[in-house]
Amino acid sequence: MSANIRNFCIIAHIDHGKSTLADRFLELTGTVDKREMKNQILDSMDLERERGITIKLTPATMRFRDYILNLIDTPGHVDFSYEVSRSLAAVEGAILLVDATQGVQAQTLANLYLAIEQGLEIIPVINKIDLAAADVERTKREIVGLVGCREDEILLCSAKTGEGVKQILCSIVEKVPAPKVDTEKPLRALIFDSFYDEYKGVVAYVRVMDGQLKKGEKICMIGASERGEVLDCGILKPKQFSTGKLSAGEIGYVVTGLKELEKCRVGDTLTKSEILNSKSEILPLPGYKEVKPMVYAGIFCEEGNEYNELREAIAKLKLNDAALVYEPESSPVLGFGFRCGFLGLLHLEIFQERLRREFNLAIIVTVPSVAYKVALKKGNKFPPNLKKNQILSDVEYIIKNPNEFPDPSQIDHMEEPIMTVDIVTPKEYLGAVMQLVQEMRGEYLNTEYLEATRALLHYRIPLSMLIVDFHDKLKTVSSGYASMNYDFYQYAKADLIKMDMMIAEEPVEAFALIIYRDMAFQIGKKIVGILKNKISKHQFVIKIQAMVGGKVVASERISALRKDVTAKLYGGDWTRRAKLLEKQKKGKKKMMEMGRGRVNIPPDAYLAVMKR
Repeated sequence: MSANIRNFCIIAHIDHGKSTLADRFLELTGTVDKREMKNQILDSMDLERERGITIKLTPATMRFRDYILNLIDTPGHVDFSYEVSRSLAAVEGAILLVDATQGVQAQTLANLYLAIEQGLEIIPVINKIDLAAADVERTKREIVGLVGCREDEILLCSAKTGEGVKQILCSIVEKVPAPKVDTEKPLRALIFDSFYDEYKGVVAYVRVMDGQLKKGEKICMIGASERGEVLDCGILKPKQFSTGKLSAGEIGYVVTGLKELEKCRVGDTLTKSEILNSKSEILPLPGYKEVKPMVYAGIFCEEGNEYNELREAIAKLKLNDAALVYEPESSPVLGFGFRCGFLGLLHLEIFQERLRREFNLAIIVTVPSVAYKVALKKGNKFPPNLKKNQILSDVEYIIKNPNEFPDPSQIDHMEEPIMTVDIVTPKEYLGAVMQLVQEMRGEYLNTEYLEATRALLHYRIPLSMLIVDFHDKLKTVSSGYASMNYDFYQYAKADLIKMDMMIAEEPVEAFALIIYRDMAFQIGKKIVGILKNKISKHQFVIKIQAMVGGKVVASERISALRKDVTAKLYGGDWTRRAKLLEKQKKGKKKMMEMGRGRVNIPPDAYLAVMKR
């Protein structure tokens, strides 16, 4: 049976046509009825459809001739690269999809290297050949230089019109190796994704490596040491289609019977309870390397009584999003919440949007920061509320939150994360891109040429400069043609300070951030300007101040909301008008002496400062 199975995924840069190609596969193989067919059918979330990007990996089983093809559609954005790496571990082949109008992009390279590391069979495909701007010959040369294949091995297609799609399916059958399996061996299945269903409990997506799995059998998660029962199992077409069993080499779903979310971890190995009870030695599958968050932000409820709902919502999203890391956090101003770790700013944006849409929660998101290392001077003690996983040595610890910033007099030095960044750009934008990276404190390494008109730049850039608006600026200076990919390199020393934001002379924790000392005025001026435009007028004057160590570095003022007291005047001397305005001025002064009211900060103000 396994000789007729082909497991593969589609890897590409964002917007190169992965989801459209997957649609054509499902259409051509008759997996989905024509009346049920719609664009981006594997992108089940509304967010994915609205933004035109894939956020979650999605498996689907198709029949082509006498073969069973298991496809996993993967995201293309760098923030969701963990989804790609998990997909690659569950398959034997990968379609490398390249847009004929854009050529090889940065994420194309990154995903290709991941696939080569896994030892997968690569099938290069050029998409969008029907477009007038398509440059097939140039794209072919780039792929040959990258993969080392012959030009006649590169397939051409148009996922939109369906041209060349059948040849891709034939190539998958011929080139992708059948899974090497042994049905006699004890059951071992790799959990590569999971989600929580209100009625069924935890549902796991698995790739069965050895043995067989049947409905009604008792199962166990080796890593979590948790037991459950197969309430149902089957394949995805792409909806769940119950078959009652899964054999070695197949990809499908398992309803585990577990109700607690953390007991079914992505990367764990699923086996039968009887195998563990017999005390026979069974080795867990390698799983995945632990993901390292790059960006941290605090998530708090606008209403304090919604904390339990927020905790349950984050736990459910964690099951569906293995790259998310979170821990409880409390703030004297914002109350109880969570400090969450993300792979990038888009990951954070999608996460907060899902909390609002799927769980109807009103939340406050603090300004994102990265994890900094702090080295204290000898003789100084760690802060009392520090967690064990933050301590690195006798004098070093990690801070993920600007409000954990210690007294500057106690700091020996601080270190920030540095990333290796690959930027692919047309030659004519080379100067503008290099100037932008220089402004972002980038360290130039070298330049490679993919072909005569396109260059691959290698840099090292601080992560704090990447997470805010670097990607948007890169697209602006290159007219949308440049693309980037980044990976962690090391920590390096930096001159950093904490900036507090005061609104109506009250500190707002959500806007606190760690910045470079020489950029304090520039960043402070920008943020107070954003807040002045976003906060509406109140009955009193609102001062907005950016402060560093008790010193105001930038400020703005929002004037008080005033009634037009002169509207009733229709004539007479100007002194009548002046008298009424003076009376109003005294009233406002008296109001200020009685104390200020609470300033309402709209949710889009947090988002605007986050993106600044």
